[in-house]
Amino acid sequence: MKKSIFYAIVFICYLGSAGAQSMSEVELTPEWKAKIESLAPEKPTFPVKGKKKVLVFSLHTGFWHWVNPHTEAMFKILGDKSGAFEVSSSTDLGMMEKDKLKEFDMIVFNNTNSKPTYRNLFVDKLSENGDMDSVAIWKKAAELEKNVINYVKKGGGLFVIHGGNTTLNNSMDFSRLLGGSFDYHPKQQPINVHLSDPDHPLVQAFPKDGFVHTDEPYFYKNAYAELDFKPLLYFNNSEIEGQKKGQELDEGVTYVAWIRKEGKGRVLYSAPSHNAQSFENPDLLQFFLDGMQYLVGDVKVDETPLSK
Repeated sequence: MKKSIFYAIVFICYLGSAGAQSMSEVELTPEWKAKIESLAPEKPTFPVKGKKKVLVFSLHTGFWHWVNPHTEAMFKILGDKSGAFEVSSSTDLGMMEKDKLKEFDMIVFNNTNSKPTYRNLFVDKLSENGDMDSVAIWKKAAELEKNVINYVKKGGGLFVIHGGNTTLNNSMDFSRLLGGSFDYHPKQQPINVHLSDPDHPLVQAFPKDGFVHTDEPYFYKNAYAELDFKPLLYFNNSEIEGQKKGQELDEGVTYVAWIRKEGKGRVLYSAPSHNAQSFENPDLLQFFLDGMQYLVGDVKVDETPLSK
């Protein structure tokens, strides 16, 4: 199918869901997995420097995204079909210990949403342990956060998907690692997504004039204001409906995806996607696979932050 025809069909389907706060849930079936496998890239875009180990971490204590298991399946399909990655998954907080993290070349924070109370996934989960007092809980949570930050600084890759940016949303250290914290989002709607640099290797999968993507348009706070990242995708603020009263932006742009270097490691944040339907876009699958290769060091790209 020609790309122009494919995008016309996708756009029509997206418009049909524009008025809804959420798209219909998709059952995770062998048939759905087979469809995604058929749409996934046949091979990696860049030369592979050995098969890498990936952990998709899907623990959540806050909002549950029904797409989580689909996202796990999608990453496993990309790894298996490309032959470039061995992908496993877990919801065990113990995987954030230093000795566990070092077993992997890349970690995916798959909608690892925390509760609104503290906006700290680690505190939330540790609080379930009745044997720990609050001092011990916060001390251990700080240790696990440091483990993640040091993991990246020492050369690990961190791929944060959609609501994964709320993992430690009130921590400035984590916000700087990621490039920003979650602020809020309006309702789901078709978003005109544009390429920050159409010639950048990590967005070569998409049409140079951008694409339409139905999702929650995320707005950010904390370290986001520092713009210490290399943007990949963005939307025009003036096109977004339902912005928070008193915070409306009628000019400028907000970024949808970006990368940043941290020590010897790398981070990629991607707001897409809240919906499994998005994975039926082969260009997005290519983008995810290319991003995985970037995070494990298979390809060197321009990482110059906007702030430089």
